[in-house]
Amino acid sequence: MKNRFKKYTIHKPFLFFLFFLFSSIAQAQFFAPKNYPKDYFIYPVDAKISLAANFGELRPNHYHMGLDCRTNQVINRPVKAAAAGYIARVTVAPFGFGQAIYVNHPNGLTTVYGHLHSFFPALEKYVKEQQYKQESWNVDLKIPPALFPVKQGQFIANSGNTGGSQGPHCHFEIRDTKTDKVLNPLLFNLPIPDNVAPTIVSLYMYDRCKSTYSQSPQHLPIKKISENYTTVENVISVHTDKISFGISANDKQSGSSNPNGIYEAIIYLDEQPLSAFQLDSITYDESRYVNANIDYKTRAAGGPYIQHLSRLAGYPQGVYNDINGDGVIELKDTNVHQVKIVVKDARNNTSVLQFKIKKGLIVENGKPDNIDYQKKEFQPGFVNVFENENVQAYLPVGTLYDSVAFSYSEKKSTASQSYSSIYSILSGLIPAQNYFTVRIKADKNIPDNLSDKILMKRSWNGKSDVVKATKSGDWYSAKFNAFGNFELIADTVPPVINANFRDHAILSHSREIVITPKDNNDDVKNFRAELDGKWLRFTNDKGRTFIYVFDEKCNVGKHELKISVEDEAGNKTERILHFTR
Repeated sequence: MKNRFKKYTIHKPFLFFLFFLFSSIAQAQFFAPKNYPKDYFIYPVDAKISLAANFGELRPNHYHMGLDCRTNQVINRPVKAAAAGYIARVTVAPFGFGQAIYVNHPNGLTTVYGHLHSFFPALEKYVKEQQYKQESWNVDLKIPPALFPVKQGQFIANSGNTGGSQGPHCHFEIRDTKTDKVLNPLLFNLPIPDNVAPTIVSLYMYDRCKSTYSQSPQHLPIKKISENYTTVENVISVHTDKISFGISANDKQSGSSNPNGIYEAIIYLDEQPLSAFQLDSITYDESRYVNANIDYKTRAAGGPYIQHLSRLAGYPQGVYNDINGDGVIELKDTNVHQVKIVVKDARNNTSVLQFKIKKGLIVENGKPDNIDYQKKEFQPGFVNVFENENVQAYLPVGTLYDSVAFSYSEKKSTASQSYSSIYSILSGLIPAQNYFTVRIKADKNIPDNLSDKILMKRSWNGKSDVVKATKSGDWYSAKFNAFGNFELIADTVPPVINANFRDHAILSHSREIVITPKDNNDDVKNFRAELDGKWLRFTNDKGRTFIYVFDEKCNVGKHELKISVEDEAGNKTERILHFTR
């Protein structure tokens, strides 16, 4: 590093070689080459080829892990097997992929098709039989290879809007069957036209002498000149010893105005590559690390998505490649230095942002002495513990991405169901990768009849969630993966069961039965329906309502429907309804 800015006399015969060398470095591949099969898979939906989202698009607490293929804004477009193979797995769930099919292929890859409305008839029949066998609508079925072989282009499902979908489309993924790594489908030469370079929207600078969570980044206005970007200010003045940069950027496919995610970004200092990230080959267990790729605090506070061009200390390399350091720039002189940021999409369309930086006067920030300051910080890569006589927080290794100034407060709760003070541990603006343990002592006596009805409630910014607390001695404990405000509450209120018909109704002309449970903590844990003493399949798409569409399971005549619902605290409600079909 200290020799980087030395000057040397260069003889003319070597000038071309030097130019070639630097050009080669500039075009170097900083990630392993992708030897994915080209033209092996076809586009999976019988609809106009167009994407609503691509691989690596930024989402709350996860990357988008595939392509969202448009279905002409309607459901029930034919979904086709992208290549020959066999159906190896089917999942049905209220959130996530909703109804999904997994097809294994002989080349060691698996394709996934999500948010489906229905399966092809033979598979639909098989899934229904398995749901009745397991007495559960929510299933994850491993299917024998010989049961449902498919050919390329074969109809396998109708597209839909199930699960976490917010509009009709088909979610499509390509995975490594053995490792379950999800691969970027745009690297397989699918017939999706794209000659549009990414758009660099904004540039931000961070003072890396302190935590990224202890600051708001400095916004550096940029402008586009011809095909490249630069900063509005000619030379950016830096008033700290260490800095890093982040960008807001998006990408579009040809013929589409939808802003999707970028594929790759590389940062250079004086033509030397420092760090890069590339969005490909990610498992779902790793997807939550998106919260280290972005400035989580800024986004959680309502700001834009900003992607760090440096790897945070608590994040394993993951999508990053530490080429020369981790992307943090340490300025040891007052010379003018050139910064270059190269942004690419999966088709290698490229945008470049170049600007100059110079170290200026450093302003003291009034930080306490290092020893006292370190005591007040939680550090990544370590077990971090806070405890007093009433509350404890245990953060295992790997919970934090960056150091964070620890904050804590408490206040009395005025709620009648509360059995502790409200303890604020860190902030909901600080992300957590792993689950951590919170332990709280009740500050008033809990009657014996309520001892198994105690929940720990976490709240932040008007939203809350509850977890059944486990008692050990005087302590109640629960695990969370988000910080905020914590308290103990007792829940003795059973859920309420609402139906779309009255007792003893005649439903001869009705298409379906709709049951809508309500709970005071918005958390229905278990639902069961029985028709004349036998389990009856109710769907639960998006977790709002439970729906039974009349079929061969309900014959003409009188019937008794028993609905049982249980909440997180174990409160149960049972309702019996009679109807005539």
